[in-house]
Amino acid sequence: MNYRKVGKWGLKVSEIALGSWMTDVSGGNAVDIAKNTVKLAYENGVNFFDCADAYSGGEAEKFLGNILKDFERSSYVVSSKVFFPVGTGPNDRGLSRKHIFEQIDKSLKNMQTDYLDMYFCHRYDEETPLEETLQALSDLVEKGKILYYGVSEWSPVQITEALGIIKSMGLRPLSVIQPQYNMMDRYIEDEIIGICEKNGIGIVPFSPLSQGLLTGKYRKGQPIPEGSRATHQSDKQINNLLTEENLDKVEKLSKVADDLGISLSVLALSWALRKPSISSLITGATKPDQLENNIKASGVSLPLDALNEIENILNYHPFSRRIG
Repeated sequence: MNYRKVGKWGLKVSEIALGSWMTDVSGGNAVDIAKNTVKLAYENGVNFFDCADAYSGGEAEKFLGNILKDFERSSYVVSSKVFFPVGTGPNDRGLSRKHIFEQIDKSLKNMQTDYLDMYFCHRYDEETPLEETLQALSDLVEKGKILYYGVSEWSPVQITEALGIIKSMGLRPLSVIQPQYNMMDRYIEDEIIGICEKNGIGIVPFSPLSQGLLTGKYRKGQPIPEGSRATHQSDKQINNLLTEENLDKVEKLSKVADDLGISLSVLALSWALRKPSISSLITGATKPDQLENNIKASGVSLPLDALNEIENILNYHPFSRRIG
């Protein structure tokens, strides 16, 4: 496993991380499989584990904490997030100082740790002043409850505004962002990567395999695999990606992967890691064999001719408009 710095900061994370969004904590055999997957990740050099207070109503944090407590605390990096509703009360959501302070204590208790390495604003809160949110996060760093803080799925304008407020108020820095990034969704290449590189902000994308589309399990003209995410995911994100255009790209990308002697998953992950500004990729794995395949992407350098072929297949055009 290779490790990269989070932006310009001293923290180092494994190129492949393990996320908990899709972790099945419903009980029985599923929990045992999930436990084995986390332990296997750790044994294979994965040191970054991502979670959120809203995942499975807090049960995902408890599940992860129960496993990680058996490892030396200094040997792993763990993160969580705050924003989405965790109750029915008017203050049980968002990025107010009250909610952030209450949720960090709950997350620490769930994960059985004294501090989180990274803490993310899960989304942007239109109802709370940025000054309030950023001051609260900076104060948590001062208190030692979190070491670094960041944001997830904020726009370039929102990130830039936050950086300006942090500078003017003399707050602890925004160190990391967690956006979606994969072959099928490259919006961060337009502006966000440039903002992060200029300010030394680390990037730890989620969904680097596009909800499973880039694993190769969904193929054109074939039925959806039984038990896959497309058969049970409530928000149907993956189903919306199963378009003719995307499936055509999957077929062509699979051919590139075959020619290189690697899986489509490894091709997609190593492609995302081609950018030095990407610190780590947060992957989801519900089975040990999925994890074993994902970690093979660490250290893989795709040849230039393959990268050029991939660009032709993806046919991505960054947003641009000439002014004047």
